[in-house]
Amino acid sequence: MNQISSPSSRAAAWGALLMLSASLVFAGGNTLQSVLPRQFGMSSTGMAFWQYLIASVLMLPIVVRIGLDKLKTRRPLAHLIRAFASALGVHVFVYGFVSGVPIWQMVTLLATGPLFVIIGSTLFLGERVSASRIGAAVIGFIGAVIVSGVGAEGLGWAALTPVLAAALWAVTDVMTRWLAREETPETLTVSLLVLITPSHLALLLLANVFSFALPAGVATDLAFALPQGAGLLLLLALGGLTAAAQYLLASAYRLADAAYLQPFADLKAPLAGLVGWLLLGQTPSIWFWPGAALIVGASIFIFWIEGRAPQGGAATAPVAGGG
Repeated sequence: MNQISSPSSRAAAWGALLMLSASLVFAGGNTLQSVLPRQFGMSSTGMAFWQYLIASVLMLPIVVRIGLDKLKTRRPLAHLIRAFASALGVHVFVYGFVSGVPIWQMVTLLATGPLFVIIGSTLFLGERVSASRIGAAVIGFIGAVIVSGVGAEGLGWAALTPVLAAALWAVTDVMTRWLAREETPETLTVSLLVLITPSHLALLLLANVFSFALPAGVATDLAFALPQGAGLLLLLALGGLTAAAQYLLASAYRLADAAYLQPFADLKAPLAGLVGWLLLGQTPSIWFWPGAALIVGASIFIFWIEGRAPQGGAATAPVAGGG
């Protein structure tokens, strides 16, 4: 298996910028995921299904532009597993919103994700993780623990759903990085959106079949029902934000490796907290601010350290397949 050096400073900077942009888009999507179940009665599985179906439709122009021939892949099973893990993570995560967990607590607990990603990228991608990257991930995790208010406000079982979602999305992140070494962001984005919709449909149908054994809010008798009026517009907006976020995410992983980018993904926490506060009146606890400061500080630290590293002198990562 061939080895390549870490991305140049310019590529790393663009990767970080794309990840920051994706984090902002995700924050907007999280707000809508919180509003639709509470104000318009959508089930978590129904909302997730329509969200990704709409996103897939919005991505059709990209399919036309790049051509169907470029969507061909030698690794269909890997794409399918990646899509299913992402879909299951969405359903687990959205259930937390349905259960009433505030946005700032939901999203900050996703900062456990970098630890899962570092483990996965080290074991399965062969990426050499530097002490600075490990330190940034640990600091981000500590920030998430502080924001969550463990020992002060306490955590219910529903508040632990983002930790499980983080583990599932870590699978998606690691597989995205692996596939990005030989496939374009357009291929990664469209293949995910095409395969994830059947995955959401399967989860929706299973949730309704076994609704008697699942918590309230996961499924309803009207599984495919769409909201009316403003609710429908918000659902369309959620689908659009989903398509944009996935494209930005895939583009970021094309330019930089997974372990480097994860601290920047932690910025979803303060961004989502601020958006939820301004738009929904969900005032974060006093622990939000020091925790968010640690998360932002970790991102700035890893960006500064990696930017000072000489080209070719940082960590290396294996190349799967061609190029």
